[in-house]
Amino acid sequence: MKVILTEDVKKVGKKGDILEFSDAYARNCIINKKLGVEATPANLNNLKLKKANDEKVALEKLEEAKIFAKDLETKTIKTKIKCGENGKTFGSVSSKEICEELKKQHGIDIDKKKILLKEPIRTPGAFEIEVKVHPQVTGKFHIVIEEQR
Repeated sequence: MKVILTEDVKKVGKKGDILEFSDAYARNCIINKKLGVEATPANLNNLKLKKANDEKVALEKLEEAKIFAKDLETKTIKTKIKCGENGKTFGSVSSKEICEELKKQHGIDIDKKKILLKEPIRTPGAFEIEVKVHPQVTGKFHIVIEEQR
């Protein structure tokens, strides 16, 4: 019996896969536990329509991410870092602080885990910050860090 999986099944297959099982296993283990449905022409058509819709939604999200990344490039945020004598800084500017400043100055809410910093910023100056907007899209914006004595 052919079955369309509606859930990921460990060591069997992923959601949306069409697999062949013995009738007993399909009825008792897969269909009975609502892990899949029988591969009738109507269910196959529904699967095809769902996959087409999912692809369309994914493309729309990708386009939105590209537009957001271009908009993000025009943004610049300013913040201050405490400095002592000889220009030595106390602490650093982390991704959490960058997120807070971005939200406060431009109203853009980004998760701190999406900001790609190789290391925390410990010196005053201008820097370019990368943000993972989408798995395929990376945006950039500028940050200017001034001394605060």
